[in-house]
Amino acid sequence: MKNDDSLSRRNFVKTVIGGAALAGLAKLDPLQALAAQPPGPAKMSTRPLGKTGHQVCLFSLGGQSTLETPDKDDQALAIINRAIDLGVNYIDTAAAYGRGVSETYIGQVMKTRRKEVFLATKTNDRSYDGSMRLLERSLKQLQTDHLDLWQNHNVRTQNDLDRIFAKEGAIKAMEKARDEKIVRFLGITGHRDPFILKKGIEQYPFDSILMALNAADKHNASFIDNLLPVAVEKKMSIVGMKIPARGRIFREGGLSTMEQAMRYVLTLPVSTVIVGITTLAELEENVRIAQNFKPCTPEEMKNMEELTKPYYSDASWFKESW
Repeated sequence: MKNDDSLSRRNFVKTVIGGAALAGLAKLDPLQALAAQPPGPAKMSTRPLGKTGHQVCLFSLGGQSTLETPDKDDQALAIINRAIDLGVNYIDTAAAYGRGVSETYIGQVMKTRRKEVFLATKTNDRSYDGSMRLLERSLKQLQTDHLDLWQNHNVRTQNDLDRIFAKEGAIKAMEKARDEKIVRFLGITGHRDPFILKKGIEQYPFDSILMALNAADKHNASFIDNLLPVAVEKKMSIVGMKIPARGRIFREGGLSTMEQAMRYVLTLPVSTVIVGITTLAELEENVRIAQNFKPCTPEEMKNMEELTKPYYSDASWFKESW
């Protein structure tokens, strides 16, 4: 989820900005120059968030990178507030991000802006008792009395599924929280093994799935080929992550811009994408890309896949080895 390889991004951002766009900003670093240009008046398009009834913007805010880093209060709060100001209406975090740091930062904004966003967090505990404890802590840190979406975090193995669906497993905590209207919707997430996640959504009617999707995906244990069609058939909320693969998707001779990376995933049948943000400049750039989004042609999609083929293992480092 992170979008934190600033040096890689910095090397390629010049291709995003035309020469004319830099007129009058020549003395600025390229990333600073990009941030100095306010997003255009166009609003981000929205898509249905599965069957939740929420219309979600194409770009959403992930709770990693700066948002999970201790002692970054000013930067984190500026990113969250600016994202909402720019129209972002979905924020995703997790109890495990920064061991509560991410939820705490987001909570400082939620105490006054809760109604403006669809708020999602996660439990990485597979048991009923552990998940209920995490839920109590998450609500406190997020300074809210309810979640829009509560998700099983980073489901990787059959053992994970067995524990989640056990008699005293996490799914019982999720159902109880939903029955008590503390949580509205239930989800599952993962970036390691599409086949395990496929089993998960076939075994239980989750409302949402968060999966790893990027232009290198098809070369190894493809989420696009093996999981995405099942989620689409079930009309789930589908959220894409790992779009820039922490900057590893960018390579000389490969993908060179965040625009390419985001356009590829947004052309897929997803509801939205989440990206962890390091700086306000990155946020502004990603919002601008979403504002100006036009779907890729089949030829463009194939070309980007071919560009990533020589280094696909690095750009999908988060997957199971096959």
